[in-house]
Amino acid sequence: MTVVREISGWGRWPRRICTLETPRDPAAAAAAAARPGAMIARGLGRAYGDAALNPDRTVAADRLNRFESFDPDTGVLIAEAGVSLAEIIETFLPRGFFPAVTPGTKFVTLGGAIAADVHGKNHHAVGSFGDHVLWLDLATAGGVRRCSPDASPDLFNATIGGMGLTGIVLRAAIGLMRVQSGWMRQRTVVAPDLSAAIAVFEGNLHVPYSVAWIDCLATGTARGRSLVYLGDHAGADDLDGAAPFDIPHRAARSMPVDAPSGALNRWSVRAFNAAYFRAGARKPAEALVDWDQYFYPLDAIHGWNRIYGRRGFAQHQCALPLATSQDALAQMLDAIAASGLGSFLAVLKRFGPGAPQRPLSFPIEGYTLALDLPLTGDALTLMDRLDDIVVAAHGRIYLAKDARMTQRTFESGYGPRLGAFAAMTNPSFSSLQSKRLGL
Repeated sequence: MTVVREISGWGRWPRRICTLETPRDPAAAAAAAARPGAMIARGLGRAYGDAALNPDRTVAADRLNRFESFDPDTGVLIAEAGVSLAEIIETFLPRGFFPAVTPGTKFVTLGGAIAADVHGKNHHAVGSFGDHVLWLDLATAGGVRRCSPDASPDLFNATIGGMGLTGIVLRAAIGLMRVQSGWMRQRTVVAPDLSAAIAVFEGNLHVPYSVAWIDCLATGTARGRSLVYLGDHAGADDLDGAAPFDIPHRAARSMPVDAPSGALNRWSVRAFNAAYFRAGARKPAEALVDWDQYFYPLDAIHGWNRIYGRRGFAQHQCALPLATSQDALAQMLDAIAASGLGSFLAVLKRFGPGAPQRPLSFPIEGYTLALDLPLTGDALTLMDRLDDIVVAAHGRIYLAKDARMTQRTFESGYGPRLGAFAAMTNPSFSSLQSKRLGL
């Protein structure tokens, strides 16, 4: 099926009229990849910016949503690229298996998770999504190729994190992790400032999951105050009588209309951040929470991106090397506070070692800070300033969240590996983002 309509990424900016193709199966998707002309693949549209937009042809993979096989002895799942993490969890968590890596939303496809080499709260422990991909079938302009660490390894590594620029992922084999329940042991640590938050992360590298909400508008001695959430999958002995996989259904709410322009301003965000920090500090330090609440709190609000109004929003997510992280984070927090354009969705995580064999994979050992900002001229100016701090700290910006980075900033973060990536690409696959960044 082919339609022409306006689409965007999750940030709702930019918007473009695109020819949208929806192949019905992997064979049809492979045929689409072989036809002449520029194209890009698209999953469920959760890339924030323009990485999955091509006005000429955008090939949606959401109908490639079949499970092909599963081995309960090894946890290896083979599935088509349009299967979502939500579908994987719904099907396999009751059997005692969970994705080894998951981003902050379950509404992403298997192909999208590979293309962005997504990371989660456990990168310091198990790496990114690509570390758990055994092989993938890739539709290129010249035909379908099976890629793995042993077969076409350069193309395999370029595809993981390659934002769809090497071809269309048709199916993949991934390893799921075995769990004893759908519950999480969560411990909340109140960090009064940035140094304390980093100390919590560094002192808990043995804990499987860690993430912090950070108040990016706090200043003075409270700069960087955070709520650090540490977590692990609960075992049978932790449940106190609760059924291991019988999780109460969480009714989803929705954002039915766009919030009024200007609803998120320096006063409302500052008030929210202060209230959220106080409320978090009063909650019990340890709690048993279900998997959905722990991993995907924002998924409980369908269309939460409408909170930012009709103009949309942009996310700025950077990775900073361990040696420069604390100083760079302090500079970024000072710049944000000075602008008054704080994000109420500011998230800090610790990365373990990255994957240098994957040219466009985002994580590097250190810290990553993610900020959502309503789309205004002042916000774009602030993000340019944050880019300068990231470049000076030898960091990089996440392509899956980017909608406005310059080619200079991109090449500063990924430059040494761009030659290896370019050798694996084909002009048939391009996006608005790849054109903007000179890919």
